[in-house]
Amino acid sequence: MSVRVRRVYEPPEPADGVRVLVDRLWPRGLSKEAARVDEWPKALTPSTELRRWYHAGEGSYEEFAERYEAELADPEAVELLDQVRELAHKGDVTLLTASKTPEQSHATVLVRMLES
Repeated sequence: MSVRVRRVYEPPEPADGVRVLVDRLWPRGLSKEAARVDEWPKALTPSTELRRWYHAGEGSYEEFAERYEAELADPEAVELLDQVRELAHKGDVTLLTASKTPEQSHATVLVRMLES
């Protein structure tokens, strides 16, 4: 299984495979043609409340990750995780995020959940 994380603003590469946007909001200033997003499972993204809490600097990344994992236990999110996991078993999958620090974002949590 091959799952990687990239910023959605980086140009698409052939090695990306299936490109999955994992942000709830569409990235500012980026056209759909330029983004070349194949899937956009919004139910896999952190809730608006959790996203705002984390961006306000009220908690640590570890606490954010723990809360996000709890959200991913929702049946709809579990189903979408299984769908993305199935895509990864068939070929390369790239999770796309607008986060300036993808290694400290929800995308890293998703990779861990997909690989478990």
